[in-house]
Amino acid sequence: MLIRPFRLGDYSAIMRIWQETNLENTENESLDALAKQLAWDSDLVMVAELDGEVVGVIVGTIDGSRAYFYRLAVSPSAQGKGIGRELVTAIERRFKQRGVHRILIMVNQDNHKVIPFYNSLGYELQKYITLSKTLSS
Repeated sequence: MLIRPFRLGDYSAIMRIWQETNLENTENESLDALAKQLAWDSDLVMVAELDGEVVGVIVGTIDGSRAYFYRLAVSPSAQGKGIGRELVTAIERRFKQRGVHRILIMVNQDNHKVIPFYNSLGYELQKYITLSKTLSS
């Protein structure tokens, strides 16, 4: 398995992975939004490649000494092989190299099956409520 930075040619593969894992249905991620993230810091968009095929993706961002990662997804056919764990480890390494002291992640409250995965990586459930508002353009 190879963990590497995102390349433009990976776009259709990661969109397929997000669709297969239902992330595309819960968030509006477009090529424009991904392009902005890549322009800001392309080293924080990473993919996992297995036998020459992109099978996983993670997107990170940094805000001062805090970092966030989101849209971690592994193709269903490749799940259970440690790919998600490797992607998280790789993004954590990048964050640490940049002086990050705290990593925050948000998980859909209905996605209970990922909580044990994140707990196994040392992430603790916090007692915060997230509110959001969509601003019209």
